[in-house]
Amino acid sequence: MIEVASESIASRGPRTLKVRAQKALESSPIHELHDLRVEQYSDVLAISGTVSSFYHKQLAQEIIRGICKNLDVELVNSIQVL
Repeated sequence: MIEVASESIASRGPRTLKVRAQKALESSPIHELHDLRVEQYSDVLAISGTVSSFYHKQLAQEIIRGICKNLDVELVNSIQVL
């Protein structure tokens, strides 16, 4: 059942994945994640921006990883920690 849901996400097109990932960060209770950016290049999803801790960097990555679950997408975390 999970695979069927994932297939429908992939079948909606690449923009949908980027939009879902961006919205997931923007709706996080951690306000610092709201300003991060998500870009998609073919089968690569890249997160960029700055945060104040490695914990927040990892948290953002795991939020996006949940969106990409069961999809053939590489996740690149380019978030800078200040």
